[in-house]
Amino acid sequence: MPELRGKGLDTPVQWVKGVGPKRSVVLATEGVVAVRDLIYYFPRRHLDRTTVTLIRDLEKDMPATVVGKVEAGGFRISKRRKYYQMIVNDSTGFLTCTWFNGADYIKKVFSVGDKVAFHGKIDFFKGLQMIHPEYDILTDEESDPLHTGAVIPLYPSTQALKSVGLDGRGFRRIINSALDFLEDNREEFFDEELLTGQGLIQLDDALRFIHFAPDSDRLSQAMRRLKFDEHFFLQLLMALRKIGITESKGRVMSKVGPYLKLIYEQLDFELTQAQKRVLKEIRQDMGSPKVMNRLLQGDVGSGKTIVAILAAAIVVGNDAQVAVMAPTEILAHQHYGVFESYLKKVQITTALLVGKQRSSERKKILEGIAEGRVQVVVGTHAIIQEDVRFKDLGFVVIDEQQRFGVMQRGKLLEKGFNPDVLIMTATPIPRTLAITYHGDMDISLLDEMPKDRQPPMTRKVNEDTLKKVYSFMCDQVEKGRQCIIVYPLIEESEKSDLEAAEAGFEYLSAKIFPKLKLALLHGRIKKEEKDEIMDRFSANEIQILVATSVVEVGIDVPNATVMLIENAERFGLTQLHQLRGRIGRGSEKGYCILVERKITETSRRRLDVILRINDGFEISDEDLKLRGPGEFYGTKQHGYLKWKIADLVKDGSIIREARKAAFDVIEEDPHLTLAGHEKIRKRFMRDYQHMLPMVNVS
Repeated sequence: MPELRGKGLDTPVQWVKGVGPKRSVVLATEGVVAVRDLIYYFPRRHLDRTTVTLIRDLEKDMPATVVGKVEAGGFRISKRRKYYQMIVNDSTGFLTCTWFNGADYIKKVFSVGDKVAFHGKIDFFKGLQMIHPEYDILTDEESDPLHTGAVIPLYPSTQALKSVGLDGRGFRRIINSALDFLEDNREEFFDEELLTGQGLIQLDDALRFIHFAPDSDRLSQAMRRLKFDEHFFLQLLMALRKIGITESKGRVMSKVGPYLKLIYEQLDFELTQAQKRVLKEIRQDMGSPKVMNRLLQGDVGSGKTIVAILAAAIVVGNDAQVAVMAPTEILAHQHYGVFESYLKKVQITTALLVGKQRSSERKKILEGIAEGRVQVVVGTHAIIQEDVRFKDLGFVVIDEQQRFGVMQRGKLLEKGFNPDVLIMTATPIPRTLAITYHGDMDISLLDEMPKDRQPPMTRKVNEDTLKKVYSFMCDQVEKGRQCIIVYPLIEESEKSDLEAAEAGFEYLSAKIFPKLKLALLHGRIKKEEKDEIMDRFSANEIQILVATSVVEVGIDVPNATVMLIENAERFGLTQLHQLRGRIGRGSEKGYCILVERKITETSRRRLDVILRINDGFEISDEDLKLRGPGEFYGTKQHGYLKWKIADLVKDGSIIREARKAAFDVIEEDPHLTLAGHEKIRKRFMRDYQHMLPMVNVS
């Protein structure tokens, strides 16, 4: 084998000592093609002797890592439910590990005699136990961390990798060889000033210590440096996007115009201080030459729509048009109804543009938009179709942006010349996600509810107590109020879920509420029928609405006071909170009843949060902890971020520090051309080039 030192980190991985052609083929399936890829193939976990607890020292509720030998395992049945239990021994005592979900799979994972590291929270039920612990099956070398070194790296591995000898020990050997390439190929791109200011170690040291740390302190330093790097470059992207938007010249809407005051004076309620603050922020943006790019976060019922209406009034007062885009037809109709009810009082012309409209009606609306006679357009993605041409689009409002693709938003903005943008969301976004995914935007918070809004009372019930709930719903209907029953709808199993909703509707109509007027609403119903059902429900001609969760954002009937959510354990926390916000929107108190049918440890934790907390921002933080950022947002829209070591849930302080550092760099050097920033630019172009279409930078 030739001398390779000094040939660079782009050297094919097969030339690393211990790899060769056969292993390189298997490594390529894991994305490891070059030496650099192998060096950045980080351990998924480290087994640190200081974190291993002997079974005899375990206490209830403590998080712990236990290393022990599998003594026995088998299925158990309790209350007609099958689960898997395993007994582990570390010579100081016994620990029971229990799995309620995936029991058949778990049985195949372990064999008696396996040495395993288990990670989880200690519970006590007829002895010490862990419920659904994380685990790592260890080699003989790894299973005794007290005698093999302070910190053992544990690498991701597949059957294919193991088949060519790349288990834990095999990986450690080839990565140790790969690290030799760092001697003549320094990766550092930060200058000493930034490193010192942020308290970061050199990158080469971090790359060595993440694999082979002599102690836990050096491992922590390595993890912090490598996490900082990933967050820094994403924030650099956000800074470039923001400066690109800031440098774009927009319209200066210097006039408040006649409409704002007229609408404001006709309101039959007092704006909250939060609404007044946000309106002031929007007004300042509109009055400046920069293009507004603002995210408006507000809990369900916090009054985002009236803020958007008043902002639209300012724009129309400056002789420009407004487009409001909603993700569903139901929500578009709802927004149109509210916008039109306020704007018609001051003679502002509003139109609704959705997918299924008569051609004659659509043609008339399009002509009005093109000629400027239609001043405010509310609609779905139908607004972005090619034949929709604005005379002078100055303001774009997008509701629940995460339900749209990036390209859809872009097509709408192209219909005007640098229009101001307001994104609204009723999904409160945790701070770490807000500055990560929306770091290019200014953020406004509606963190105050209107004075007349009472938080709904939330209760959890099981199948046995449903009769009492149904009786309570009948009492509410007798008092003239209405109820909503929601069934879950999850994309992968849409057919079966729809069948469950239809079967539930038939059962409720025939057996539970035979004397009441019920209707079924779901995503496959034709638009005309859907509109008719919603109109009848709004008019209290339908007393109980049975619906799938696909309509969660479209129900806004103040007279609805009870929401019964079936199989509540299948919903995310944020979704449950949004559904709950759809009732009790009038003067009467609302009641949200969660039916839990399949109890798991995760569902119990999730539902306990929704019972305990009413504040959407707190709930979003808890939801992020339980589900992670991918599920929180939906991987389809946000799958372009593939972290190697960063953690959006746990890295809050690092994200904020990396954001400040990145924004400081771009403020000083917007095009990264100064001598001290050339290596940052080179690294950015090498590893983040696929994200460049999202920014106006070359």
